[in-house]
Amino acid sequence: MLSPAHLRKRALKIKLLLLDVDGVMTDGRIYYLPNPKGGFFETKTFHARDGLGIRFAIQGGLKTGILSGRTSPVVEYRARELGIQFIQQRAIEKVEPYEKILRAAGVTDEEVCYMGDDVVDLPILIRAGLAVGVKDGHELVRRHIHYCTRATGGKGAVREAVELILAAQGKWNAVVKHYLGGKG
Repeated sequence: MLSPAHLRKRALKIKLLLLDVDGVMTDGRIYYLPNPKGGFFETKTFHARDGLGIRFAIQGGLKTGILSGRTSPVVEYRARELGIQFIQQRAIEKVEPYEKILRAAGVTDEEVCYMGDDVVDLPILIRAGLAVGVKDGHELVRRHIHYCTRATGGKGAVREAVELILAAQGKWNAVVKHYLGGKG
């Protein structure tokens, strides 16, 4: 983990917030519900605070993206609902899709904050300018991150990282000023 000063230095450079889904945007659980026509529906649970955090990130000028090993229509829907610009699903091997997102976003590794929770996220966490892990992430991940959230995955961790970045960049007060009745 980094000192607050070093963490702030890294957060200042961030232009793209890139998120894993299962275990970061969600608590990692996957629900299979019976489909009346046969088979099952897959669903996940997202926290409203994380969603608002993603909207704040966009409002604060950050690009946003999802890089997930699984594919889910629910993730696609949630990403579109929040205005997330870059979506790469079915990316168990994440390096190639990550590089594709970097090119499309026009950013470098040091301008990326990547949030992950498990071993498959390590190749990206090691490259990212700001590597963020969630409180309940895999122990090996915690050894390779710059910041570990106090919140667990799917329960406010994304929002926490967004607030950290926007505060470091001096954008947090402007983003929430509206909600304070114009008082910063």
